[in-house]
Amino acid sequence: MSKHYDLYQYKGCNFISNIHIKEHLEKLDQLEIRDNDVIAVTYPKSGTIWMQQILSLIYSDGDLAAVQGKRTAERVPWIEVPVIDFVKQPSPRLSVSHLPYHLIPKDVKKENRKIIYVARNPKDVAVSLYHFQNYVIMLDATSSFEDFLEKFIEGKVLYSSWFDHIHDWYTHRDEFDILFVTYEEMQKDLRASIQKICDFLGKELDDEKLDIVTEQCTFKVMKINPMANYENIENKNPNGAFLRKGIVGDWKNHFTVAQSEMFDRIYQERMKDIPFKFIWDSK
Repeated sequence: MSKHYDLYQYKGCNFISNIHIKEHLEKLDQLEIRDNDVIAVTYPKSGTIWMQQILSLIYSDGDLAAVQGKRTAERVPWIEVPVIDFVKQPSPRLSVSHLPYHLIPKDVKKENRKIIYVARNPKDVAVSLYHFQNYVIMLDATSSFEDFLEKFIEGKVLYSSWFDHIHDWYTHRDEFDILFVTYEEMQKDLRASIQKICDFLGKELDDEKLDIVTEQCTFKVMKINPMANYENIENKNPNGAFLRKGIVGDWKNHFTVAQSEMFDRIYQERMKDIPFKFIWDSK
C-alpha cells in the first residue's frame, strides 16, 4: 500500500487516507455493540492513550502484564481503524474513538452501552495537535502556529472541529450511558479520576491495586513504556515525541495575547450552552 497520506472528508469529518479506510467507515453504522462493551471517546490529543492505559489496567485488575506485552492500540483498539478485528475481540471489548457523534455506530445508542468522553481545554488541544502534526509522517507539517491555529478554529484539521465534536456529544448525552471527565481533572487527581471511572463501570479495585493502576497511568511512567509511548511510529522529527509533555497550560508558551483573546471570544460564543468548566492553567 502506498504511504502517501492526505486528509479527506467523509460525511463532514476529516480523516487520513491509508489510515482511515472509507470502506470501513461506511460499515461502522451497522457495527454490533455488545452490552458490556466500553468505548472511550476523545477529540485528538485529549488523553486517548491515557484512557487506553487506564481501561487496560482496570479490566486486568491491576495486572501489569496487561500493559507490558501489547501496545495500547492492540489492547484497546480504535473503532474507526481496521487494524485489529474489533468484531472478533472477546468480551468485554474495550475500544477508543475520535468519531464525532453523528458517525458513531447506531448500536452504541442502545441502553447500557458505556461511553466515557474525555474533554481537554481547546487551547492545549490546539498546541498538542500542532506539534503532533509536525511530528508524524501521515500529516503535513504546518509552517507556523499562527497558520495552524486558524485551521484549528475553522475545523480544517484531523477530525474537523473541536467545538462541533464536544458540542454534539454533550447535547446528545441522553442517548447514551455516558460519563464525562476532563483531562485537567485527571491531571489534578488521577487516583480520584480512576476511582470515578471504576464506579461508572461497576469495577472494584482495592486500595493497593488502585495505587498500582494510578502509578502505571502517570505520564512519567507511560512516556518510558514502549507499549504505550508509540516510540516506533514513523515520524519526520527525531527530536519530537508522540507523548510530548502531557501538561495543563502549555498553550501559554504558544499563544500571543491577541490570539488568546481572539480564541476566548470564539470559545464564549461557540460554548455558551455547554457547561464545561475547563482548567486553563496548572497553577
